[in-house]
Amino acid sequence: MKIQDLIDGHESFKDKKFKKYENKFLDLVENGQKAKVLFIACSDSRVDPVLITDSDPGDLFVLRNIGNFIPPFSPDNDYHATAAGIEYAVNVLKVTDIIVCGHSHCGAIESLYKDINSINLLHVKRWLDLGVAAKKHVEDNIANNASQREKLVLTEKVSIIFQMKNLLTYPEVKSRVDAGKLALRGWYYKIRTGELEYFNDKDREFLPMS
Repeated sequence: MKIQDLIDGHESFKDKKFKKYENKFLDLVENGQKAKVLFIACSDSRVDPVLITDSDPGDLFVLRNIGNFIPPFSPDNDYHATAAGIEYAVNVLKVTDIIVCGHSHCGAIESLYKDINSINLLHVKRWLDLGVAAKKHVEDNIANNASQREKLVLTEKVSIIFQMKNLLTYPEVKSRVDAGKLALRGWYYKIRTGELEYFNDKDREFLPMS
């Protein structure tokens, strides 16, 4: 896709989609956003939260980063976009659900099994530390004869669970979860088929959404 394609696409948006949602946009401007779902997804260009959930404008408060990772709460972080987004969604928007959505063929998870030494990827390397615990869990528990693809898929799913645990280190998140006002949900999106799986806490496994 080229820049001109984006410009042309915007013209199409104004002529078609914006007109479809014009009244809703006006309401969102006049009354502000009232999204009740925080959707934390990967920056991967193949994973679009609005597209895969067929959502309308104003439905989702979306955070995206490499690997859909969530840093543990720390009052010493001077700047942290993901932490700030979580705090805003929980304390200001009062979301009722937080979805952590991982996906298949995730480059971040694959990178956990590689050595990254490029001086141009210093921040990426540091960020990937947030996935190391999931990788270690998989390596300690998966069969020795498992294929690399099996390791990657399991790590993609286990990482979702670990990121949900990190969410609970945020005081207001834990407080609202304990009070039954907030639900944490782990989803896994399969790029090849478009299918979603959800983490069933009771059975401790990912099950088909439909």
